[in-house]
Amino acid sequence: MPVAVITDSTAHLPEGFADRHEIRVVPLHVLIDGVSALDGVDVGPAALAEALGRRRIVTTARPTPQEFAETFRGALRTGADAVVSVHLSSELSGTWESAVLAAQEVGPDLVRVVDSRSTAMGLGFAALHAAAKAAEGGSPAEVEAAAVAAAANSETLFVVETLEHLRRGGRIGPAAALFGTALAVKPLLHMEDGQIRPLEKVRTMNRAMARLVELAGQAAGEHRVELAVHHLASPERAVELANRLEERLPGSAGCVISEIGAVIGAHTGPGVLGVVVQRRSSGTAGGR
Repeated sequence: MPVAVITDSTAHLPEGFADRHEIRVVPLHVLIDGVSALDGVDVGPAALAEALGRRRIVTTARPTPQEFAETFRGALRTGADAVVSVHLSSELSGTWESAVLAAQEVGPDLVRVVDSRSTAMGLGFAALHAAAKAAEGGSPAEVEAAAVAAAANSETLFVVETLEHLRRGGRIGPAAALFGTALAVKPLLHMEDGQIRPLEKVRTMNRAMARLVELAGQAAGEHRVELAVHHLASPERAVELANRLEERLPGSAGCVISEIGAVIGAHTGPGVLGVVVQRRSSGTAGGR
């Protein structure tokens, strides 16, 4: 495609989607007891869940500007005229900043960098919509606009077993972390203004799932939507949640299920369940 679309591993695109839509993925770094590995390449969800279960120290790091520059140059070398690089919220990671520094090195006239203000499939849908526009022959500005519009029209909701992982990783402040300290309370959170913020508390995971479905319906409104469900080490719950969502929103373009990788999983912990609602205007190209 004349415009290459690049994202990072926190998009957690379902298996095969990146290849099918010609999206290049730059992995973030995961450090387990200080040993560095690449998210989605060297370490996946199962290894991450096992490491957390054994109480090993798991931290994460952004890709370097050099890694981005190599990917940008590779795309341009293999036929692209321009690059649109779409990344997780700059409020959560320095990944966007690394991509901006690389774009300045490679050529600001050749590379556009988009802050999705989201992550997981909130980011993934933005990359998919950008790729769809690129496949139509869209200009770099049109591909960038497709990513920005998709990001603005998504809602990301999730529930965690505990806020401890988010607090320890600095992705949620100490005051917000107190939100989920009561015993037997499941904190519901959402992405707002590029940050992870508490939404409400429920007593059980079953109630949390029901509430995620209700909130997804509210986020969809009268729009046509695409849906995604994320989980870590909870495949049965993820399938049940996807089925409930499709019953609640029968006019959706379907629901994909994707297990989150090591970077996001390190900050949410096993048992997390998430829903991303991507609102679509008529005529918007889908990402399926």
